[in-house]
Amino acid sequence: MIQPNMLKAKGAGIRIQLAEWKGQGPPVLCLHGLTANCRCFDALAAALAPKRRVLAMDLRGRGLSDQPDTGYSIDHHCEDIRMVLDDLGIEKTALLGHSLGAYIALAFTHKHADRVDRLVLMDGGAQLSVEQWVKIGAGIKPSLDRLERTFPTLDAYLDNVKKAAYLDPWNDFIETYFRYECEEKEGVVRSRIRPEHIAEERKHLAATDTSAFYENVRCPVLVLRATEGMVAKDDHVVPDDAAAELKKALPQMELVSVQGSNHYSILFQPFEQRDNALRDFLRV
Repeated sequence: MIQPNMLKAKGAGIRIQLAEWKGQGPPVLCLHGLTANCRCFDALAAALAPKRRVLAMDLRGRGLSDQPDTGYSIDHHCEDIRMVLDDLGIEKTALLGHSLGAYIALAFTHKHADRVDRLVLMDGGAQLSVEQWVKIGAGIKPSLDRLERTFPTLDAYLDNVKKAAYLDPWNDFIETYFRYECEEKEGVVRSRIRPEHIAEERKHLAATDTSAFYENVRCPVLVLRATEGMVAKDDHVVPDDAAAELKKALPQMELVSVQGSNHYSILFQPFEQRDNALRDFLRV
């Protein structure tokens, strides 16, 4: 596993933590999902660096980025991204977003099309029905529940998350990710993420018309879609009908269904199909 450099950059009134896998090529900035952190991209970075410079943000309130009391919405994240790019001296980048990060990447590209040369949406970004959002809400419940729990040791924390069938088989990428997520405080181990921040994020997301994000997206787009559900058979984040509508909204997009992957394994497990599609699209 290639260990990244860790660096800080200026966000919108806060400090943002980033992981950086150095490379000679132009940058790829990665944006994670709702309760994730920058280390969920270790496996993808291994496929892209050192031919591309790979950067991954801890979104505000996650990982080692600052945790303001309020300010958890796609608009806030977009402003953080703009300021991070300015602080790092990056005029234009490829953007890669997973899950919530895909919607953030779309929104940023809509707002700042001149700063994005290629866009990768990993199992996210589609306009979904109310019914499908309900299924996804049930699918992410295990991830939300862990934010409320405390454990006596890090090993106990890891033993708990290892029970999740959607993370099987366990590997070093997953372990690194969850170790980075944890903090020991007042004699217990818990996630660094505060549940109230995620609740605010979900409230803003529910009130957001994500279809507006497709306007002004002129760059090439790659959609990597998981073929399996999250925890059930039908809780897909990009179901077939939504993928078809996404293609209508973004006719320049290329769709790759990563066979055998679910919403989580598409990040953490080895998939030659995924890596080849990314390398081809990002010209690695």
